Amino acid sequence: MNIKAAMFFSALFPMISVGETFAESDAPSVGLKHAYFGELHLHTSYSLDAYIGGTRLTPAMAYRFAKGESMTVNGRAHNIGRPLDFAAVTDHAEYLGEMQATQVKGTPGYDNAKLAELRALSSYDEQEAWFLREVVANARGGVPKHTTFYPGDGAVESAWQLMIEAANDHYAPGSFTTLIGFEWSAVTQGGNMHRNVIFRDEVAPSMPFSSIDSPDEEKLWLWMREQERQGSSLMAIPHNSNASKGFMFEPVDNDGNPIDSEYARTRSHFEPLIEMMQIKGNSEVHRKFWPADEFADFENADSVETYNKRTFEKQNFVRAAVIEGLRYQQRLAENPYKLGFVGGTDSHNGTPADVVEDNYVGSHGAADGTIERRRNDAIPGWILAKDSSPGSITGVYANENTRGAIYDALRARETFVSSGPRIEPRFFGGADLPDISSDPLVMLENGYTHGQPMGSTLSALKEAPRFYVQALKDPHGANLDRIQIIKGWVDEKGNAQERIFDVAVSDGRAINAEGRCTVAVGNTVNVEAATYENSIGAAELMASWVDPDFDPTLPALYYTRTLEIPTPRWTTYDAVGFGQPLLDVPATIQERVWSSPIWYVP
Repeated sequence: MNIKAAMFFSALFPMISVGETFAESDAPSVGLKHAYFGELHLHTSYSLDAYIGGTRLTPAMAYRFAKGESMTVNGRAHNIGRPLDFAAVTDHAEYLGEMQATQVKGTPGYDNAKLAELRALSSYDEQEAWFLREVVANARGGVPKHTTFYPGDGAVESAWQLMIEAANDHYAPGSFTTLIGFEWSAVTQGGNMHRNVIFRDEVAPSMPFSSIDSPDEEKLWLWMREQERQGSSLMAIPHNSNASKGFMFEPVDNDGNPIDSEYARTRSHFEPLIEMMQIKGNSEVHRKFWPADEFADFENADSVETYNKRTFEKQNFVRAAVIEGLRYQQRLAENPYKLGFVGGTDSHNGTPADVVEDNYVGSHGAADGTIERRRNDAIPGWILAKDSSPGSITGVYANENTRGAIYDALRARETFVSSGPRIEPRFFGGADLPDISSDPLVMLENGYTHGQPMGSTLSALKEAPRFYVQALKDPHGANLDRIQIIKGWVDEKGNAQERIFDVAVSDGRAINAEGRCTVAVGNTVNVEAATYENSIGAAELMASWVDPDFDPTLPALYYTRTLEIPTPRWTTYDAVGFGQPLLDVPATIQERVWSSPIWYVP
């Protein structure tokens, strides 16, 4: 950052330190790292598009929901079932001031005629029309700008302070961790370029950085660099690359120049993670581009393509991006797409990690808050409601449930993402790993002592590394079908390659010489009753695997994908629960969990 830019950002966003000093040192620590589950992408009434849909849960209420308390959602009492270990409310930085002025009397702008009109809207059709007229038309322009009813920076500061205070008030080291955050919601020519910005602790700027400040993600990184200079630790997590219209992983910077080592280094530093899946689709792969992957048809969210010309492209998907990152590593000695995997919902109901298929009440307020709208209507501008999913959740491995430990696990990419169930996957690699022990505790000890966990990098090996994989089923969920390792590499000609290996399967099925199990696990789902049986599959899978094609001269990466046996999709539970016919969407799904990769660099 040059001196002039640094002075500009310092003046525009001075630092504040709020809240008390938390007793993280008193939080209990575990010997071997423990799996913690949480939410990193969530909107409340302080996001204008959530408020307009009828959401009235505040950031504080969202944290209460995350801890297991029931809230009124779409007119009925609703709860998460099982409390989370951590959560971040990430309301849109855009229009925070307007939402403070809308909801809090005495805020400058509260009496503005447009905001009075907003508060008075009663029907969903009125709300949607108001939002399209007053907000979307403004936001979708070439240069985002404040609304005509913007109440000023003071209102933004007040709203941001409220979000920080809610996080600090609900932080309970050792039992429930809150992470301060916001969403930067840029839309490049209609393509999704949104990022959730997450802070390590309570050291935060006096205002967040919005796409109105700049819709250029490189300017966001510049701002983040200045926050680091002033004492913050923070990262940005992109989401919905499936809908980015080619912009999320394009081969040039925003000046049109080919990506260079400085760009790659900067991006990797500020964006170590990517959100794999959320309500608006699974961004790992799509069946259209991965026809040989029999599990690539999971929550493809096809109807996203019908809105705003968001045509899917292979380069938008995470598997393609992380493998392409290996080619940059070869050319630049830096990898801009060295991405660990996390999950989120993007719920606009104020309900973090509300992902249980048989208890789904929608995700975007009135847009999908009734059975009729979930069956027949759309989440405006994005996706048909029936084509959406409840989203996903993030898992991390850490020694304790504190801000520092959870954030550091995210930064280290020791993360995994589940499409909903609380499956616990383990993944280790290393040339010195001994043969795997049948004792899970010994396996974990050897994994950390002699190998490297998910998110790590192996380098300069002379022989193929050994990998440990293990997965424990969700104790409240379905049994497991299989664990796969997805390998990506760059061949001798510089071409990106990939291959899928089945490394652990249930029910005594065989894995052939090609590393594949060609026998399906079976299906116990009764779609007429929306039930399934755990009479097939396994409660735990574990295996040791060595890459038969390892070449120590070529860069590579490996990540795991663990699948459950088939279970009913939320649309099936909905149809049966309300006595309706099944819809023209999959009646069953195979829920799954992905580990972050382990990279190999020659």
